Amino acid sequence: MFGIGPLELVVIAIVAVLVFGPDRLPEFARTAGRLLRQVRQMVNNAQNDLRNELGPEYADLELQDLNPKNFVRKHLLDPVDDDEPSSTEFTDTPAQRLPAGAKPPYDPEST
Repeated sequence: MFGIGPLELVVIAIVAVLVFGPDRLPEFARTAGRLLRQVRQMVNNAQNDLRNELGPEYADLELQDLNPKNFVRKHLLDPVDDDEPSSTEFTDTPAQRLPAGAKPPYDPEST
């Protein structure tokens, strides 16, 4: 969870008890949970409003897809759609291994 291990969680809990005290800690936890719920609800409402305003062609839009790293991974590195033929459909025979020590064929026009 957020890169926090069990030992760090115990240390955070001990510090929270020392800082806020055992009397105020439950109230603080309730307030933090309520705040987190409200933030999640605002984000979900913003996403839904964005999808409604953009129209049906963007119904599957995810905000994480707008991250450049995710965009490149999704559109360039993921496998190609099934609509396009794969490279194996163009070959008549399967690839054959060269015997040990044999030189691969050379085409002077290809370089």
